[in-house]
Amino acid sequence: MLQWLPENVSTFGGEIDSLFYLIYYITAATFILVTALMIIFLVMYRERPGRRATYTHGNTSLEIIWTIIPAAILIVLSFMSVSTWAKVKRQAPESDFELQVVAKQFNWDVVYPGPDGKLGTDDDVKFDNDLHVPVNKVVRIQLSSKDVIHSFFLPNLRLKQDAVPGRTILVWFEATKPGKYELPCAELCGFGHSGMKGWLHVHTPEEYKKWAEENLAPKAP
Repeated sequence: MLQWLPENVSTFGGEIDSLFYLIYYITAATFILVTALMIIFLVMYRERPGRRATYTHGNTSLEIIWTIIPAAILIVLSFMSVSTWAKVKRQAPESDFELQVVAKQFNWDVVYPGPDGKLGTDDDVKFDNDLHVPVNKVVRIQLSSKDVIHSFFLPNLRLKQDAVPGRTILVWFEATKPGKYELPCAELCGFGHSGMKGWLHVHTPEEYKKWAEENLAPKAP
């Protein structure tokens, strides 16, 4: 299989990639077929001395066939994608690891609960453009925007969700490989859009524990 997508490090990424490649190969085959037929017909029906153009209303049977086949393919693809869509967008697993990401022109505010373990309180800890999580852990994110529509995009985790002003949207992922992964904004959000980029740091459990102790633990007086 042709591979050019970023490395998949998500538990649901394989399903999304399979759908993507299936749709890609169907559209590629359709493009090749239509292009080939166009070239063939251009050659077959080109102007020739003594040939007169004739009027035809078309072929009803062919029109029905080339309407039904694409419709059937789209219906099948829709049914195939329902379970994946529900898993990613509607069935977020429960987890004790939850944080907030607030998009704004032009950076990501990443907010962790403080010592009280609750978000939205005075002891919350905020980071700019850096998201740190442990590997093989379900991460739930309360996503929102302060100003315009942004798009939270983790290419390696096959996750993309618009952040809409006035709404808090729950997104989730589970990273399967430690590493540093890009977190760009995938929605044109203003003059500084191209510079709105953060990073997802996926740690081993030991590394994350050390990072949390250094960055999330209450400071000594």
